[in-house]
Amino acid sequence: MPKWEEYKNEARARGALAMELFVVKSVPAGNMELVKATLPAHLDYQKTMEAEGSLVLAGPVSDATGEMMEAEGMIIYRATNLQAARAIADNDPMHLACARNYEIRKWLINEGALSFTISLSSQSVILP
Repeated sequence: MPKWEEYKNEARARGALAMELFVVKSVPAGNMELVKATLPAHLDYQKTMEAEGSLVLAGPVSDATGEMMEAEGMIIYRATNLQAARAIADNDPMHLACARNYEIRKWLINEGALSFTISLSSQSVILP
């Protein structure tokens, strides 16, 4: 397997977007009461990261069956490098309080499509 930077350069050379983002998988550390207690601070932090341009997407994920909510989350950050993304994740109140543990990975966006309508006059966004 190639090194990450080599692969990213190959992807760009073949015309792919090759936009690097960072994916955080955040899982409860065991104390669900601490997760619930930390949620308001976590959501405030997410709003701050969104306003600063670091938060791309975030939200809960189901269990493997798709039937249960297990307080796991996925967070996508925009950062200059892995260390900067890790610093953002480290400062999330869920991680500071040890309510959740996380794993972070680089993610190279090559393909896909986003669909939405931005209405400038009403300052609204419509998602399909």
